[in-house]
Amino acid sequence: MISEEATPTGALMDEGAADGILSAPAVPPPGRSRLAVIIRTILPPIIFGAFIVGFWYAVSYGVLDADRRFLLEPPHRVWLVGFADWTNLSEQLRGLYSSARVAFLGLAISIVIGMVVAVLMSQAKSMERAMFPYMVTLQAIPILAIVPLIGFWFGFGFKSRVVVAVLISLFPIVVNTLFGLQSAERGVHDLFTLHHASRLTRLRKLTLPNALPAIFAGFRISAGLSVIGAIVGDFFFGQGDVGIGQLLRRYANFLQGEQLLSAVILSSLLGVAVFLAFGWLQDKVTGKWYEHGDESI
Repeated sequence: MISEEATPTGALMDEGAADGILSAPAVPPPGRSRLAVIIRTILPPIIFGAFIVGFWYAVSYGVLDADRRFLLEPPHRVWLVGFADWTNLSEQLRGLYSSARVAFLGLAISIVIGMVVAVLMSQAKSMERAMFPYMVTLQAIPILAIVPLIGFWFGFGFKSRVVVAVLISLFPIVVNTLFGLQSAERGVHDLFTLHHASRLTRLRKLTLPNALPAIFAGFRISAGLSVIGAIVGDFFFGQGDVGIGQLLRRYANFLQGEQLLSAVILSSLLGVAVFLAFGWLQDKVTGKWYEHGDESI
C-alpha cells in the first residue's frame, strides 16, 4: 500500500523535473552556432592583423625619418609597388616558382632519406647508436661553412640549391619518424610476437601506422625548412633560374624596400601553404588509418 506522503513527494519531483526541462537553455539554431564558430575563428586573426598593420604604420611614419623609410616601407607602398605593379609581381612569381621547385624536390629527397634512415635505426639499437650521432652532427653543421664545398661538388646552380634544402630539412624527419616508430606500446609488440609476426609485418601493421602522427609532424616542420633552404641556396648559388632568394639579395643591394618586403611576404606564404598542405594530408591519411584501426593482425 502506498503511503499518503508518497504522492505529494512524487508530485514535487515531477514538478521539479518539469521545471528543469522548462528552464533548460534553448539550443541555438544551427545557422547561428556556425556563425559564432566562424566569428570566433576569423575575428581574432583579423584583429591581430590590424594591430600589426597599425604598428607597421607607426614605425614607418613615427619612428623612421623620410630618408630612412626604405628600411620599412608602409603597407600601402608595399602593395602598390610590390603587388599591384604587374612587372614587379610577375618577376617575384617567377622567382617564387623556381624556389618552390627547389623546395619540393629537396623535401621529397629528405622524406625518402629520412624515412629509410629512421626505419633502419628503429630495427636495432646498435644501428641507432651508430647513425644518430652523425644525424645530429649534420644538423649542427653551419651551412655557410660548407657552401664552398657544395659549390665545388655540385656546381653553383640548381643541384646545389637542392642539396642545401635537403641538409636543412632532413633532421626533423629522421627524429620524428624514429620517435613514432619507437612509440608503440610494449603490450602490442608482445601480441605480435605471440602471433610470430615477422619484422616486415610488425613494421607494416604496427610501428609504421602507429608512427603516422609523428611522421607527419616531421613532414610539416621540414616543409617550412625546405622553403628556407631553397631561399638560402638562392643567396649563394646564382647560376640558372633566378629564385626568390636572388631577388631578395638584389632588392636589398639596391635599397628597393617595397619589392623586398613583398618578396618576403610571398616567401612566407609559400611556407605557410606547404605547411597547411601537409596538415590536410595528415588529416586524410591518419583519419583513414584510425577509422580502420580495429582490424585484426
